[in-house]
Amino acid sequence: MFAIVRIAGQQYKVEKDQTLYVPHLAGNPGDKVEFSEVSLVDKEGQLTLGKDAKAKIKAEIVDHMKGDSVIAYKQKRRKGFHKKKGHRTLYTRIKVTSIA
Repeated sequence: MFAIVRIAGQQYKVEKDQTLYVPHLAGNPGDKVEFSEVSLVDKEGQLTLGKDAKAKIKAEIVDHMKGDSVIAYKQKRRKGFHKKKGHRTLYTRIKVTSIA
């Protein structure tokens, strides 16, 4: 059994007991979260789409982390101009506990 769910503006294919990295969610490790924007549910070969799905995905926040460093470097040749900026995107690791 799997489902396609929208989390923070992105779609993910989830299964029970799966661990996902999603964009940063509010909450502390150990908190329970619930996602109700389910686009598709496959239950033993039987597909349910759109609003007929009426499923809820329950998950638990495992921890928060930062992604890899991304560096943006700009330079204009022969002008002596250069600018270097970097950032690390925040992610949340969740574990799907049930698809109801």
